[in-house]
Amino acid sequence: MSFAAQIGISATYMRGGTSKGVFFSLEDLPESCQVAGESRDNMLLRVIGSPDPYGKQTDGMGGATSSTSKTVILSKSSKHNHDVDYLFGQVSIDKPFVDWSGNCGNLTAAVGSFAISSGLVDASRVPENGIATVRIWQKNISKTIVAKVPIANGQVQESGDFELDGVTFPAAEVQIEFISPVDSSNAMFPTGSLVDNLEVPGIGTFKVTMINAGIPTIFLNAEDVGYTGSELQADINGDEKALAMFETIRAYGAIKMGLIDKLEEAATRQHTPKVAFVGKAQGYTASSGKEINKSSIDLNVRALSMGLLHHAMMGTAAVAIGVAATIPGTLVNLAAGGFEFESVRFGHPSGTLKVGAETVKEESEWIANKVIMSRSARVLMKGSVYIPDDGF
Repeated sequence: MSFAAQIGISATYMRGGTSKGVFFSLEDLPESCQVAGESRDNMLLRVIGSPDPYGKQTDGMGGATSSTSKTVILSKSSKHNHDVDYLFGQVSIDKPFVDWSGNCGNLTAAVGSFAISSGLVDASRVPENGIATVRIWQKNISKTIVAKVPIANGQVQESGDFELDGVTFPAAEVQIEFISPVDSSNAMFPTGSLVDNLEVPGIGTFKVTMINAGIPTIFLNAEDVGYTGSELQADINGDEKALAMFETIRAYGAIKMGLIDKLEEAATRQHTPKVAFVGKAQGYTASSGKEINKSSIDLNVRALSMGLLHHAMMGTAAVAIGVAATIPGTLVNLAAGGFEFESVRFGHPSGTLKVGAETVKEESEWIANKVIMSRSARVLMKGSVYIPDDGF
């Protein structure tokens, strides 16, 4: 009996923000995987170790959470005035599919670093010392992102004293700018309203703010779903009834946002939209044991990703939070006190995060020009990842 041989594919395992993922240069992939399709998806599933009915991803690089079941493919940009094309694949843990419907804001922090180190950014754009500005074309959502990467002695500087709640060790600060995070062909508020009534059969009717910014997101009031907004993962992720409720809300919200036509389509679109709930600022103890004081935040936000409460906050959801907070009348803005904001600091399960947004109202439409936040990134391992050559 003969068995498939293993093949090695050049890859880099990186942390970006509060996520981890396997990074590839497009040209290093097997030829059949250099284009979108079944072959590429099967390869990434095998690399990450999915689908895994045990939910552990033991036989792959995944970490069995939505934050660590991620892949990135980068190439020199074909887009004018951009350095690198960035394609993100969210790999399902227990199902055989890769979701390409959105971006990962956290891993965005690592894109610039990888691009520079891999020679995807022209050397003339990288100073000997200082900040390299990397212009990223995010292919999933067709958006421009700018990463400002610190450089020391001609190399990416990864160590530093910037602390990010949800990440154990300090590192160098990478500033990320999401330029025009709402597609001009889509309304920021798909229904035309800042607040809608979302009817969810068998569960109830909820006040929601549905927004397309960073990533399509459905915001609810925490008290309307029986929470305060200060919950940690253990308060929700072991409650099957609560998780089913949030998933049903997400599915009906996706229909109302025009993202899907039929309820059952939500099961094959796990990455988007996100569902989150907001509560007024109150103190709590973060998952690390750190005490978060009420006076240090404007509001609390908890968000679910791939069916579970996230351990911190997705970067793209932070974009949605920042944009919504600056627009008077949204549930996010009201939870923060209903004031005029240029930036907000919100509490999440691991601590706090500050995000700034520049929004303007033109006639009857809200426009988001820019969202800014700071993250960090670091190479964890570099070499080859191995999979059976019949795995794709």
